[in-house]
Formats: sequence, structure tokens, C-alpha cells
Amino acid sequence: MTTNGDKYCYLSEFKWLQKFGPSYSVKAENITALKSPSEFYRTLLDRCRTAKHRIVIASLYLGIGNLEQELVKTIKDAMDNRQKLSVRVLLDANRGSRGKVSSRTMLMPILNPSFDCRVYLYHTPKLRGLLRLLLPERYNELIGIQHMKLYMFDDSIIICGANLSQDYFTNRQDRYILIEDCKPLVDFYVGLVELLGRMSFQLTNKNTLTLDPTWKHHPYKSPYQTYASEARKQLIQYYNTHIIKHPTSEKDSDTIVYPLIEFPPFDIHHDSQTTNLLMCNAKPGSTMHMATGYFNIPDIYTNTMFKKSLANFKILFSHPMANSFQQAKGPAGFIPTAYSYLTNIFFGQIEKLKLHGRISCFEYQRTGWTFHSKGLWYTPNNYELPVLTAVGSSNYGARSLNCDLESQLIIVTNNKKLQQNFHTEKSDIFKSTSLYIPESEFKAPLWVRLVLRMFKNYF
Repeated sequence: MTTNGDKYCYLSEFKWLQKFGPSYSVKAENITALKSPSEFYRTLLDRCRTAKHRIVIASLYLGIGNLEQELVKTIKDAMDNRQKLSVRVLLDANRGSRGKVSSRTMLMPILNPSFDCRVYLYHTPKLRGLLRLLLPERYNELIGIQHMKLYMFDDSIIICGANLSQDYFTNRQDRYILIEDCKPLVDFYVGLVELLGRMSFQLTNKNTLTLDPTWKHHPYKSPYQTYASEARKQLIQYYNTHIIKHPTSEKDSDTIVYPLIEFPPFDIHHDSQTTNLLMCNAKPGSTMHMATGYFNIPDIYTNTMFKKSLANFKILFSHPMANSFQQAKGPAGFIPTAYSYLTNIFFGQIEKLKLHGRISCFEYQRTGWTFHSKGLWYTPNNYELPVLTAVGSSNYGARSLNCDLESQLIIVTNNKKLQQNFHTEKSDIFKSTSLYIPESEFKAPLWVRLVLRMFKNYF
């Protein structure tokens, strides 16, 4: 392989990705890595103000603070000013309904019958029967949630790992990639949100939930297999249609993007299969930087890292003090301890297999900040810049493969300036990190270890 990134075509090297997801040509100058939570928030407001025909949002939830109120007001003002503006919002039903004041009550101002607005609330079909009756608020989200983070305005999209709440707008480290003027990609994601919306509850302006009359299967009252098989059939058909419709060539552009989905309740695993192949196919001497907000890497990935891949791995995760559950009350306050225990096990395997030279771990710690970044950057051997990055909602953890709706976007580029931008983004995130050294006397309480043994797939 030549060391000159301008001559070697990385788009050809990763052309095999077209078998697993739709592909879209994008101009490199239309891709921007936003630098901070505050820039993310300002961009959301600016794009809502200037959107001409559509605003489409998919997130876990909308918070209830002043910044979130300002966001809703900005959307409402835009709808007041542009009668043809269409707004669609997809949230998780359980997370979005939590508390007397909730995402649902926050969105009431835009559910005016005179507006073209729909709010969809996805309810995992796995939460049903006695389980649904017995599990209290917050803990019922363990079974599965809508976890995609997609923010679309006309023909532009921000794909990231950030939800819509104050900490994600102020002091939680995340990643945000803005892609402008790419109608086919945005059309794909808008159609996906609409399709999931049909299968979900719809919120009325009286804060009640209804089902789409064209969808005949209730998320938790219909038999699970009936609901899940019909959802799978329609989602696979939609996804495969776009794979066929949008084959791309390296002649069209210097940058290609691949949207991938992971919908475990419907046995759809395009994202994890592709991520695993990226690790498997990585060339000897290449480096894969990998970040996760919550460290619980499943066996499919660890087996590949340890036994199949020839790449170097630099894995970044949250220091316990930068974990968003650090201040949580009750059993949730022990979640950072659980992740520390899982990290120690992983590091112990590296030591046992003598893989220190190829796999290293880093902890993020920054005063006053929590850590929520996820994604990966692939840098070839004898080359100094990433030529591929993956960004989206997946934490590369067991939850992502077993419980939640996820989407990740893989970006492959030959453009040196964009490669440099991804390198800068990665370096900025890794600035606040230190090499992980496990505490020799760290011991998780017995009950935490027992819970992990039984419920590891829900972390």
C-alpha cells in the first residue's frame, strides 16, 4: 500500500460495505465535525429557524429544562412562519413519558391541529405482560429503547450520540457530524423514521397515545412474533430497496457514506455485522481508535479483537467520575462500578493473552464533564490520518446488540482535508484521557457481580 493518501483509493478498499447498507456520495466540503455541546445546540436552533420544508428528529427523549423549552419554541415559531413546514419527532415511549412533566408535555405546543406535525413514541415489543406491569419507570427502559440520534433539516442531517437535554447541550462530551446538501441520505433516514413511526404510538394534542390505523399490531398487546415479524419484513424490505437503489462509484465523489441499522427486537443486525467485519478486515499495522460511553463490549467484538484482527486498537471509555450515572440515586448509582468491573475483566484478558502491544485502553476524565462519545476512526498502516470514521448511537455494547434501536453512519473518504478534520476531532476527544491502569484492589460488591452475570446484556 502506498503511503500517499492522495493516490490510494480507500473508497475501493471499503467497497464491500455496499453489500451491507445503502451508499451515498457526498462532497467532502459538506461534512463538518461539530466541536462542542454548545455548538451542537446552536446548530439545532439555527437549522430549525431556517428549515424550509421539513424538520425530522429521532432521539431517546427531550429534556424539560429551559434550553429544551427554547428548542421547542424555535420549532413552533418556524411552523407559525412557514405553513408548509413538516415536523416529525420519534422518541422512546417509556423514556419520553417519564414523570409528570415529560417529553410528551414539552411537545404539546407543536401538536396544534393546524400544524403538519406528528410525534411518534416507539415502544419496544419486548416489554409486555407482567414484566411491563411490574417494572417501574426508568427500570422498564432496560428492556429496550429507541436510541437513534438523527436531526434532519431539509436536506441536511446531524448524526450523533447526543440526546436533546441540557447536559448534552453544555458539558457532556459527545460527537456530532453535520452533513449538508445530501437529499438521498436524508430521504433514506426520513423514510426510516416514518416507517418506525407507523409501528409506534402517536401522541395526540390531548397527551394520549393512539396507533396508526394502517398498522394492525399493538406493540405489547399483539403476540410478540406477530408484531416483530411484520416489522422485520417491512424494515428489511425498505432497507434492501435502498441498497439496490443507491449503488455508488468512487468516480462519483471522493467521499461515500453508509447508513447502518441495528434493530435487535426485529433480528436486524446490519451494524454489528459490519462493525465486526471492519475489525476483521483491518490491515496489519493499521490502527482503530474506538470510543464508547458505556464499556460492555460483547463477545463478538472481543473475540475478533483478540483472535482475528491484526489491527492495533486504542479503546476509550469513561472514567467512573465521568460516567453520567455517577450521581444517580439508588441501585443506578452503582452502574459506574459495574462498568469498572467489566473494564477490569477486559484488561485482564489483554494481560493474559499478552496483547499489550496491540490493544491499549484509555479513560476520559475532565473536570465538570461527563463522557458520552462513541464511534471509531480507522487509520491505515504507514498513514497518519483516519480514512474512515463511524458515528452514531451505538456504544458497541451488549445493549446495542440485544435491546435498542441503533443507527450508525460509516464515512469513507479520500479527501485529505476531511481526513485531517476527523484526525483533529479524534485528537480533541483523546486530549482529556489517560492510559488506563486498573486499581489493584478494586472489587465490585458481590451483588453487582451477580446482577451483571444475569443481566449483562442490558448494560
